[in-house]
Amino acid sequence: MAAIRSSRDVIIRTRDWPAALRFYETVLGFPLAMREATLAGFDTGAVRLYVEAGEPHGPVFDFLVADVAATRDRLLAAGCTLLEEDPGLPRCYLRDPFGLTFNLGRVAAPG
Repeated sequence: MAAIRSSRDVIIRTRDWPAALRFYETVLGFPLAMREATLAGFDTGAVRLYVEAGEPHGPVFDFLVADVAATRDRLLAAGCTLLEEDPGLPRCYLRDPFGLTFNLGRVAAPG
């Protein structure tokens, strides 16, 4: 069985993106690590928190695998639910049978 490893990334989505950015940067004091049109990343210590503009879906952890499609299919057969998928981003959000939501991302090739 192929290994699944977590990254340090967690993403949340919010309808009030400007307020969320202000909160994480000024109230919690997290340094801004990156910012795009609808996505910002904050260094929180052990975790990088990404905040995206959009419909909320709860926290999403990031799991890295060598073969996203094969792992997705194996996890779906084991009872996971596909919540959202867009290979162009890439994004493959799954929820396991116990409530954990995660993205399957491709692990970087050694080099």
